Amino acid sequence: MSDYKELLGVLSVLCALIAYILYLRDIFLHHTKPHAFSWLIWALLAGVAFAAQYTGNAGAGSWVTFTDVFLCTLIFVIALWIGEKSYVLLDWISLFAGLLSLVLWWFTKTPTLSVILITVVDYCGFFPTFRKSYSKPWEESASLFFLSGLKYTAAFFALSAYSLSTALYIGALIPINVILAVMILLRRNLVQKQ
Repeated sequence: MSDYKELLGVLSVLCALIAYILYLRDIFLHHTKPHAFSWLIWALLAGVAFAAQYTGNAGAGSWVTFTDVFLCTLIFVIALWIGEKSYVLLDWISLFAGLLSLVLWWFTKTPTLSVILITVVDYCGFFPTFRKSYSKPWEESASLFFLSGLKYTAAFFALSAYSLSTALYIGALIPINVILAVMILLRRNLVQKQ
């Protein structure tokens, strides 16, 4: 493996750690209220994505996905305790779709199909956070999602092997995280002007 790929893998993990430390700080200062359903979906799907990346020899590009499994699980547990408590039908549908994708993954046992499924479902996992962030933009962290876009960009270029099973998941997470960060900032600006 090239040294620069390992360096990018380390950079992606460092971005993740910084983002999650800042996010956890904001949670405990009651500036941010994470939506538990999103974090549960992201933890489960990151686990499936890491398994596909590992079997696809993704190398240093998979390190951030492995890190996400643990940190998303931690935030899910914290969110149950002090996170968003308002769940609407769309949130339940997103959670059900996430769990259904795991069942489909179990039956297909095909890394590429699994990664396509979890990428689609991961986007569904963003719905509860998008919904909450639109109405309550001050309760979500734009910096977390911006840094997540950055960490996935570094991880994408750190991949040792490029295929749908190794690259689709993290490649798709780059734009959705940046879009969410921008939406939060735009909504804050709009709400502040009103």
